[in-house]
Amino acid sequence: MPVAETFLTVARGGASQTAVRRESVVSHNRPVHVMYVVDRLYLQGGGEEALLRIVKTLPRDRYRISLVTFKANPTMARMVEESGVALHILPIKRVYDWKGLQTAWQLRQLMRSTEVDIVHTFFETSNTWGALVAKLSGVTVLVSSRRDMGILRQAKHHAAYKVVNHLSDAFVAVSNGVRDFCIETEGLDPNRVFTVHNGVDLDKINCPQGVAELKAKLALPEGTPVVATVANMRRVKGIDTLLQTAAIVRREVPNVRFLLAGTSLDSQYFEELKAFVRDSGLQDNVIFLGNFSEVFALLKLSHVFCLLSRSEGFSNAILEAMASGLPCVATRVGGNPEAITDGYDGFLLAPEDPSAAAQRLVQLLKNPDEARRIGSAARRTVEEKFTSEIMAGQLAELYENMLDAKQ
Repeated sequence: MPVAETFLTVARGGASQTAVRRESVVSHNRPVHVMYVVDRLYLQGGGEEALLRIVKTLPRDRYRISLVTFKANPTMARMVEESGVALHILPIKRVYDWKGLQTAWQLRQLMRSTEVDIVHTFFETSNTWGALVAKLSGVTVLVSSRRDMGILRQAKHHAAYKVVNHLSDAFVAVSNGVRDFCIETEGLDPNRVFTVHNGVDLDKINCPQGVAELKAKLALPEGTPVVATVANMRRVKGIDTLLQTAAIVRREVPNVRFLLAGTSLDSQYFEELKAFVRDSGLQDNVIFLGNFSEVFALLKLSHVFCLLSRSEGFSNAILEAMASGLPCVATRVGGNPEAITDGYDGFLLAPEDPSAAAQRLVQLLKNPDEARRIGSAARRTVEEKFTSEIMAGQLAELYENMLDAKQ
């Protein structure tokens, strides 16, 4: 088959490498069918949010897209279907019982009957059980995702990865930090592990809805300094450290408001957080917003964004804040240093250091010109590196490279 050589820039490790890409000059007689398999579509954030952006942005003239999940809430299911993607919900609790075998057969038949060319899996069950089903279904290319630093893996997942990792043609890591972690802990071939950072939808961020209404609902007096965070309430996100930081900041900026948007995923931890607010007298300074859909309006009315996670893969929340023109104060974990250049478009700190975080927040709240300068630099960084179009374009190139290698 005649081929042409082009050059493909791929992220392998800390630096991009230019590799010769062999691209078929024979046009496909149909769009390439990519099927995404994801454990769940339940939380608006993290890997699920990134996947929604991928399926909305991947070029439809070249790709036909379908999505399989084992559970989905109605809101996210509707978002997928409104984007024109075929959604298949296959409820399953255990993958290796009789029901699991039936579902595996159903998924195999779906892959074969719809002529799937590429299967791209997200999260542990899909990366293991889903990958095995895909390979047994005869798909041409299998791509496996790595989204975090292993915080959700159990012993069974480690064992399953050892069995199925050799089946995947490529692994897509959400950051170089995650890439290095997976190469070290899973023994993956570095030449098969590619970094594709998350990207954000600038059009949605540019036109936030309901800013004035949200400000009125929160009863924020004019001129109130606002620090925002967007994170699910679980220990890995360091919300307890953020509240310790808030107690210090209040001494310097008494009228500061910390607005925390995110679902409680650990009831005991959330009770600890609320108790700390009560015991520290922070009731007038800290507002828990809960499961919150008005994120872009929240970012628009805020002055600084702060996320003090103990571990991160690559934070969508940080990218959205940067794209909103906010200076970000974040911990130097996972992929955060790949988004933020310390002192230029944000600040990076060691985890578990509320004093250092408070110092940076006070600095930004008391120096609005500096905050605006850093926020403008943050916006430029996102425009240049972290849009949905850039993310989808990098994936499309990877898919085509994998298909050409097979051919």
